[in-house]
Amino acid sequence: MERLRKITSIFLILIGFTCLFSCSSQKQYRRISIDEYRSKMKAGWLGQMAGVGWGAPTEFDYNGMIIPAKDVPVWKPEMINQHYQDDIYVEMTFLKTLEEYGFDVSIRQAGIDFANSRYMLWHANKNGRQNLRSGIAPPYSGYPNYNRHADDIDYQIEADYSGLISPALPQTVIELGEKFGRLMNYGDGLYGGMFVGGMYASAFFETDIHKIIEDGLNCIPAESQYAEAIRDVIRWHKENPKDWKKTWHLIENKYNLNPNYRRYSCSGTDPSFNIDAKINGAYIVTGLLYGNGDMDSTIIISMRCGQDSDCNPSNAGGILATSLGLENLPDKFKTGIDDTTKFSYTAYNFPALINVCEKLSREAVIRSGGKIEKKSGTEYYVIPKQVPTPIPLEQCWTPVEISEDVHFTEQEMAGILYRTRKPEEFVDVWQVSGPFSKKGVKGIDLIDMQFSPENNDKFSDWKKLPVGESGLRPEEIDFDKYFGEENCAVYLRTNVWSDENQKVIFELGSDDGIKVWVNGRLVHRNNAERAHEPGQDFVNVQFEKGWNNILMKITQGVGGWACSLVITDLDHNALKDLKYKL
Repeated sequence: MERLRKITSIFLILIGFTCLFSCSSQKQYRRISIDEYRSKMKAGWLGQMAGVGWGAPTEFDYNGMIIPAKDVPVWKPEMINQHYQDDIYVEMTFLKTLEEYGFDVSIRQAGIDFANSRYMLWHANKNGRQNLRSGIAPPYSGYPNYNRHADDIDYQIEADYSGLISPALPQTVIELGEKFGRLMNYGDGLYGGMFVGGMYASAFFETDIHKIIEDGLNCIPAESQYAEAIRDVIRWHKENPKDWKKTWHLIENKYNLNPNYRRYSCSGTDPSFNIDAKINGAYIVTGLLYGNGDMDSTIIISMRCGQDSDCNPSNAGGILATSLGLENLPDKFKTGIDDTTKFSYTAYNFPALINVCEKLSREAVIRSGGKIEKKSGTEYYVIPKQVPTPIPLEQCWTPVEISEDVHFTEQEMAGILYRTRKPEEFVDVWQVSGPFSKKGVKGIDLIDMQFSPENNDKFSDWKKLPVGESGLRPEEIDFDKYFGEENCAVYLRTNVWSDENQKVIFELGSDDGIKVWVNGRLVHRNNAERAHEPGQDFVNVQFEKGWNNILMKITQGVGGWACSLVITDLDHNALKDLKYKL
C-alpha cells in the first residue's frame, strides 16, 4: 500500500510538471492567422495615410499653439491617397532593402540604398542622406558629430514599417532601428522610432492603448528624455483624463519652453518651431490616450497639438488602426484607394506594399524562432514571446567619441549613384531677372506663363547674380534669401563654351518648378512643388561647338526657393574648367 502511495505521488508530481511545462510553453507563444495579420497590417498603412492626409494642410502652421477646432480641415475622400508624402515613402526604401538582402543586410548596404533614393527629404533625413552621398558611412551619417538634426523627428515618422512587419516582435523592431534609424538619427531621435515601432508590434495583439504605449516604452532606455516625455503624458492623462488641452499646456511648458529639454533641437530654443522627436512623440501619445479608441478623435487631437501636425496623427492613426483591424476601420478610411500609382520614387503601389510586408513578416516570424502552421486551409503565425532589450542610453548633446574611420570604402562609394557634389562643380556664373508674377496666380501656375525673358529677344533687364554673397552658394542658390517673394518666377542665364559638339548631362535641382532652354530649345520642364536637392533631375543635353546659351526659369509658391546646376559627361563626371561668360 505504501509502495502504491509513493508511485501515485510520483505520478502526480510528473503530471504537475508536465502541466506546468505545457502551460508555460503555451504562454511563450502567440498565434494569429495570416489573414488577421494582413487585415491589421493593411489597416496600419491606411491609418498612416489617413492621418498624414488629413493633417497635411496644417503642418507647421500652428507652432506653440493649439489648432482651433474651426481650423481643422474637413475630411475629403482623396486625402487617403498619400503617395507623395515623406511620412510614407521613406519606409519603402527600407522595405526594398530588406526584400532584396534580407534581415541580415549590413547597415552599410542600407546606407547605400538610402543614398540612392531620389525623393524629397528634410531635416535629419536630408542631412543623413547628404552625409552618405559625401562618403560618411552609417551609423556615423546619423551621429550628432556630423548631423545637427540627429534629435529631429525623422526616424519616428518612418518607423511604422518596423512594427508592421514584426507582429509581437519588439526586439526585431529594435534591431531594425539600429540598422535603418541610425542612417539619420541618434539618441532621442532614434528612440522615437523604436517607441513607435514597438507600439505597432504590440497593436497586433493588444486593444488596450495603455498597454500598447507601455510596450513601446519597453523598447527604449527608461532614463532617456524621450521616455520621460512619454511617462509624463501618461501621468498627466491620469490627472486630467477629460482635458487634453491641460495636458497639452504641460507638454508645452516642459518640452517646448524649457531649454533643458531642447538641448539638441535643430532650431535651438525657438518656441515657434520644434521638430524635436520628444515633443512630437508626446503629441502622438496625447492623441492615442485622449482619442479613446476612436479614429477621428485620435487623429484630430494629435493634429490639433500643432507643430508637425501631419506626421503625429499619421503615427497615432496607424497604431490605432492596426489594433482595430480593417473590418473595424471606418469606411471613409478604406474606400477610394489608388491601387495603381507607385509611392514617390519607390517600387511599390499599395497592393505591392501590402504583399511585401506580408512576405517580410513571414521571414521575421521564422527568423525569431517562430513558425507558420496550417490548419483547415488557414495559415497561422506562431510567434515566440520576445522581451525587448533596449539599447544603451546615448544623448545627442554628449555623443560618443569616434576614433575610427567613418567613411565608405572606394568600392562601397562605387555603389552610390548620386553623390554630394563639391561646391566648385556647380555652375556659379549667372545673370538674373525678376521676380515676375501675376496677380491672383499661384507659383505652380506660372510655369508656362511667358514673361519677357523667354519671349523677347531684346529684353535687357538682367543683372549679375552675386553667387558667393548674400547666402547664395553655388550648390543652393537661395532666391528666398535674395528676393523674399512668394508666388512668382525668376530667370537665370549664362553662356558656356564647348570645344566640340558633345552630349552632356544637366544635373538640376529646384524649389519649386523649373524650365530649361539651351540655345533657345526647351530641354526640360518639371512643374514640381518640392524642396531643393542637387541632382533631382537629370537631363541629356546637346552642346554645340562654341558658346551655348542656357536659360532657366524657377517658379516659387511659398516657403523655400532655390536651384542648382552641375554639368557632367555621360558618366556623371563633373566637367571641369568650363568657361563661362555673361
